[in-house]
Amino acid sequence: MVGEVRIYFEGDPALRPGFREFFRELEKTLGVPVQLIAAKARPIQAFQLALEGHPNALNILLIDSERSDDGKLFETICRPQGVSQPSKEAVFWMVQCMESWFLTDVAALKTYYAQGFNEKALAGNPKVEEIPKADVLDRLKKASEDTTKGRYHKTKHAPHILKLIQADNVRNAAPHCNRLFESVVRLSQPG
Repeated sequence: MVGEVRIYFEGDPALRPGFREFFRELEKTLGVPVQLIAAKARPIQAFQLALEGHPNALNILLIDSERSDDGKLFETICRPQGVSQPSKEAVFWMVQCMESWFLTDVAALKTYYAQGFNEKALAGNPKVEEIPKADVLDRLKKASEDTTKGRYHKTKHAPHILKLIQADNVRNAAPHCNRLFESVVRLSQPG
């Protein structure tokens, strides 16, 4: 069993409390601390440094794919930046972006935005990992534009929404998220 799990996520440090809540059950399952490290501009480089600087930890990279999974995400995004093949099993994707996860929990979005939230604007393909990033963001903006919080804004709204969405909803709708949870548990075990 590893003594620590370190998740290097792509994004602003303001997302840390949201990710903390999102990964709470995972941390309980593991029984070890999960450190959440914001690697805003250079997540792949931060992950590579962690592999050297924290060799006894389970170091995880969590980044947006920015596109659908064509089976070549690692080869086209990570390999050119020097990530070695053995590290591939510790790289996980938010396909196509973190906000795709939000579409899996309409109840959480309704709770956050409250009055004026247009749930119908979110309608469409339930396979959230197939929805292009631009469409995901457009749906969120249209659904929230008449609320008191205003149109969806990543740095203003995402940290709060992350705290509210249910990880099980995301896992059921986003295979890459489910792989993250299952793999982290597996990789943290001895042997």
